[in-house]
Amino acid sequence: MFVVCGEALMDVYTGEATPTGLSLDARIGGSPLNVAQGLARLGRPAAFLAGLSTDAFGERLLASLAAEGVDTSLVVRSDAPSTLSVVSVDARGVPRYAFHGTGAADRQLTQDTLPALPPAVRVLQFGSYALAVEPVGGALRALATRERERRLIAYDPNVRLNVEPDVKHWRSLVEQMASIAHLVKVSDEDLGLLYPDETPERVAARWLAQGAVLVAVTRGGHGASAWTRAAQADVPTPQVKVIDTVGAGDTFQAALLTWLDEHEALTPEALAGLDREDLGALLGFAAKAAAITCSRRGADMPRRAELD
Repeated sequence: MFVVCGEALMDVYTGEATPTGLSLDARIGGSPLNVAQGLARLGRPAAFLAGLSTDAFGERLLASLAAEGVDTSLVVRSDAPSTLSVVSVDARGVPRYAFHGTGAADRQLTQDTLPALPPAVRVLQFGSYALAVEPVGGALRALATRERERRLIAYDPNVRLNVEPDVKHWRSLVEQMASIAHLVKVSDEDLGLLYPDETPERVAARWLAQGAVLVAVTRGGHGASAWTRAAQADVPTPQVKVIDTVGAGDTFQAALLTWLDEHEALTPEALAGLDREDLGALLGFAAKAAAITCSRRGADMPRRAELD
């Protein structure tokens, strides 16, 4: 079983003014939620570990997970509010973002309230802002550290400066998690924010020296790359008419884990043994999955049959 740890939220888009206020369109969101649902769509047994509110938004998020076949037994409910990311457009057409998450349910998890992991769990996936805010961040980092010798740890930073604007804080967090995780997937956009003076190759080499076993970098329309200590590969981005890139990185991560599972490579030793051909096949599978998501609107991730 895969357990995805992090947050789920509502992206709230502001619409036209009404006689009594403002029309709103609330949509299910959150990078970890996307990864969990992406794994389920690709036929992997996946569970979601996070704090969810008992409010109307939390109920909708929980229902979405269940509808996709994600195990919600590790979700911790509370009466704290759901996190809302409000998106509006100014007079020039430029989007503005207001993040409402202080005291929200997804931040309430502590080391004392973390649920026990079932024995069947083989992989823990971490990422996004839940690791950068407290107390949940400390609880999840402690969980990753505790389980590193027993389960595969995967990590995608998914930097969100609208939640935590301190780049130094993010850099410290990412360096810590890169030394804990066996698999690190990161976008070139995140690398540009964190390490503007370093090449992806240099960052990957450092993370591998610190303890990571496999590092993958996505480059949007310019393909993807991966490194182990012994091998390296690059693949191009599949040609596709891009409709919406929301969820593409999360799809890529879910597909990476799926390919590794299908090829019995979900151990640090197996990751270290991947050769250049293996890395190319791994990246190609994930890039194809992400391209399918980009060809559709609204983080509509593919199912396994679409990748054959």
